[in-house]
Amino acid sequence: MINNEEMQELDYEGQIADESSGFTLLPDGDYDFTIKKVTRNRYEGSDKMPACNSVSVELTVWGAEDQTTITERFFLLKKFEWKLSQFFLSIGLKKHGEPLNMRWNIEGMKGKCKVYIDTYRKSNGEDGKSNKVKKFYAYDENVTTLSPAPKASAYTAPTQQGGWTPGQF
Repeated sequence: MINNEEMQELDYEGQIADESSGFTLLPDGDYDFTIKKVTRNRYEGSDKMPACNSVSVELTVWGAEDQTTITERFFLLKKFEWKLSQFFLSIGLKKHGEPLNMRWNIEGMKGKCKVYIDTYRKSNGEDGKSNKVKKFYAYDENVTTLSPAPKASAYTAPTQQGGWTPGQF
């Protein structure tokens, strides 16, 4: 997926400031995240999966001293309903044991997840590493994250954009 901001052309005498490499690999652990961008897609299908709607969710994952971006792709198939439920529980839109009509205007919402380092083979034959989400934690799971201090000891579900707060139904 092309990031339009990163593809902005610079003038020959234009000002530059960013010294980062643009890629940060966070260690395995539990982190806070903020939803940066949501894109609706269509998966064309494969030998293992039929064509279906999909949604790419770009997460900003907050480390103790750094942050990285992880893009999570959700396939809208009954087979992956558990993963969709896990995600919507994490951002506080789904209540335990109750159905939810999904909505995707969720930019800015927050949650918690378990991140791991995935090792893969690049097309040039070299080994590569990237962060992936292993699990999304429900809004009411007491998880201590590796995100910046100071932190509250318990997680409070977000209330923005129609979210809800536990105990207030």
